[in-house]
Amino acid sequence: MPKLVNLLVATLPLTCLAAEPLMPTADGTTWRYDMTQEAGEEFGFSDVKPGPDGKVHSLAIYRLSGTQDFEGKNLLKFEMHRDGMVATTELATVDDHGIAIAARIDQYGDLTRLDPPQITVSAPLKTGATWQFEGKVGDTIAHQEYKVIGEEDIDLPAGKFHAFHIHAEQTAPLQMTIDRWFATGVGIVKDVTEIRMSDGDLLRRISLELKEKPKVAARPEAKPQVAKKISATVGNGPIGEAATKFDADTPKIYARWAGRGLREGAKIRAVWIAENLGDVAPPNYTIDEASTTANGPSTHGTFTLSRPDEGWVPGDYRVEFYLDADLVETVKLKILK
Repeated sequence: MPKLVNLLVATLPLTCLAAEPLMPTADGTTWRYDMTQEAGEEFGFSDVKPGPDGKVHSLAIYRLSGTQDFEGKNLLKFEMHRDGMVATTELATVDDHGIAIAARIDQYGDLTRLDPPQITVSAPLKTGATWQFEGKVGDTIAHQEYKVIGEEDIDLPAGKFHAFHIHAEQTAPLQMTIDRWFATGVGIVKDVTEIRMSDGDLLRRISLELKEKPKVAARPEAKPQVAKKISATVGNGPIGEAATKFDADTPKIYARWAGRGLREGAKIRAVWIAENLGDVAPPNYTIDEASTTANGPSTHGTFTLSRPDEGWVPGDYRVEFYLDADLVETVKLKILK
């Protein structure tokens, strides 16, 4: 009997070590999703034609493609492949505390730092758990609140899963909600993200449903990084040198843009946002917006914002440029005292 007791005691640590991991982290692990995109009534898609249901259906592949050094840390490198190209790369950690994203790289190769790292899944997962992200995405302030609202059995193309339902709300810089179903040992099995305008109108809804269980697979072939379709600057006139700082008595500020490879009729929209004006306005306050349509693949134009009667309020501003429903360029500027 003593030998049996000793054997049981000796195996307890091994049982603890064998606890199910949060998600697979073997190099090459690949998740394949059915992806559905839907745009609001006033916004279309810049590069693809929707189906008869008005939605775009495609395959999205999320893959752990090794590691990458970032600020002296060796982070996991997760690539999102869509339409034969790497649309987004996330540099992240996966450990007993959850999943945290330290940086993102877009399809153009531009890296954006998240400070502090953004926790997308907090461990241990349990109903009622909450956390938030309050920090910077590049130079932009972002605020998100997460809550695990329950455990659910969910039936997907990849099979049936018992998953935690995580609901998140973002109030800045854009209004966004995320409903995410996360199965321990598997990862995200379903995700629905809605982005809305300041007036509440739908801008874009993106849904992902796991198509097959994750497995180690070869990296898909990917096209080279592409050039930005919209480039933009701000200045004191419709043409001339770009500027980032303006006096409070500047008569007009011009947001100049140029497009390449646009579809005819594509919608270009500029949104003027006051990031930080102290007590004058809430953070990330939308001042104004304007839009136009492209009349050809190579099109350029100017959006103008005139000085208020009482003068510009000193502070930090930005102009966001959208191509149809996609945010494609952001220009920062500062009004001086």
